Amino acid sequence: MATLRELKDRIKSVNSTKKITKAQELIATSKITKAQARVSAAQPYADEITKVVQRLASASSLDHPMLDVNAETRRAAILVITSDRGMCGGYNHNVLKTTVELRKKLQNEGKDVVFYVAGSKGVDYFSFRSEPLAGAWTGFSQDPDYALSHDLRHHLIDGFTAGLDGTTPPREGLSAPEGQGLPGFDELHVVYTRFQSMLTQTPQAIRMLPIEPRVEDDFATGEDMLSDADSVVADFDFEPDPDTLLAQLLPQYVSRAIFALLLESAASESAARRTAMSAATDNASALVNDLSRVANQMRQAKITQEISEIVGGVDALADSGESD
Repeated sequence: MATLRELKDRIKSVNSTKKITKAQELIATSKITKAQARVSAAQPYADEITKVVQRLASASSLDHPMLDVNAETRRAAILVITSDRGMCGGYNHNVLKTTVELRKKLQNEGKDVVFYVAGSKGVDYFSFRSEPLAGAWTGFSQDPDYALSHDLRHHLIDGFTAGLDGTTPPREGLSAPEGQGLPGFDELHVVYTRFQSMLTQTPQAIRMLPIEPRVEDDFATGEDMLSDADSVVADFDFEPDPDTLLAQLLPQYVSRAIFALLLESAASESAARRTAMSAATDNASALVNDLSRVANQMRQAKITQEISEIVGGVDALADSGESD
């Protein structure tokens, strides 16, 4: 049974922890708003470049590795997007669990798997298990910067375009055996956390490369053309030719897509941290109330005992006649 002093010390400690969790909750709340604004600001550009790439793909005969969905895959790369800091509940656990499931699926298909990791928590996870990493980047999980993520994005694009027959030169911060280039790959998957709402963030595993063309049929036919003249979409002349434009735009498209996933993961991280810190603050308040109740009961019992001892002493003096 704890003493009254021990209970008071524990209450003080819990209150100190509560201040920290409350501060983290407020910081995460402010970051969510900024992260959502960045995702919304990047969306128009993402929509437009997607439309352009789809239209170019429909007009192009380019045999580009990023569009070769029928190629035999022997080595698959997985980019795992985690956080640099903790205190965000099951955010990292869910991402890493999805990564393990994806790895098992790819290995069952007979593919070799290499890992690229963004975020200190993911790096620590693989380092603890002595898993080799083809690339690791940290320092921008909560506030992705396009310049800071440049190496990550272009290293993945270079690794894919190099394929299995070539190697990518090691970039700053990465290591390769005996100074050689890092191995290429012919398929890229990304595991990130999709932001659905302030309370719901879902880990997702998507195939980023090769890109599966999704050309929309914008042309009406038959009776639709006769009934709605606005349904006919104008044809386009490309300058330079579609093949040249597509070859230049595909790396930009993939780079933008990866950065968009980093932005969405940052919003999910802040939302998860806010939820976790809010729950921690509530639990701290409940624990302080419980400890205060126990301390008050103990203090009341001590006071009652002292009063009983005084009354007992007075009665004993009265019975002995010494009170006069």
